[in-house]
Amino acid sequence: MPSKTPPASTMDMFDQGPKSLEELNALIERAGPLVPGATQAVFGEGPVGADVAFVGEQPGDQEDRQGRPFVGPAGQLFRRALAEAGIDQDHAYLTNAVKHFKFEMRGKRRIHVKPTAGEVKHYRPWLMKELEFVRPRLVTALGATAVLALTGKQTSVIRARGRAVLAGFPGYVTVHPSYLLRLPDEESKRAGYEAFLQDLRNIAHLVNADPETGELPQAAQ
Repeated sequence: MPSKTPPASTMDMFDQGPKSLEELNALIERAGPLVPGATQAVFGEGPVGADVAFVGEQPGDQEDRQGRPFVGPAGQLFRRALAEAGIDQDHAYLTNAVKHFKFEMRGKRRIHVKPTAGEVKHYRPWLMKELEFVRPRLVTALGATAVLALTGKQTSVIRARGRAVLAGFPGYVTVHPSYLLRLPDEESKRAGYEAFLQDLRNIAHLVNADPETGELPQAAQ
């Protein structure tokens, strides 16, 4: 059922001028979910000045319950892959394009529902401001929703996969880790995971690329 009191306009909230990541998160919390039902906003996690910011789609059931990004099944797979690829999670910033869990009930289970383009657009100014405060060296889009949020365009991840410019930052496009969990058999899961690991290894190298030319250190080329 639609909310009788719509959330505050994103731009109206911005009129109050967040001056820090903490102030921005406070505004997001005050605004509430665009689609009713979420327990809480799930903010980004990681250091300002991160080597790389990873942008996913939206919080899932466990993220909504715990208030942290990437802690559900897909998040656990992702964090394992980061470690295998040699990416230090202490130097990574993890966030989502949409800050609230959207779901439908099936029995007693809350099942994830993909955000619409309009919902992604609603949250996009918050994401742009968030990245402005975090100032990562590289931005990675995990899946099509993240690409839409970062570029404003619907793009196939298969075609866009690889190096990119995202929200004005050097970037990289790859699949969302939840995609790996949906693959139909063990062989495709293994191949998909290996391809994802290679993307993460590429990202680890790109963090050290020249910010002006985009060229990699010789050993990484």
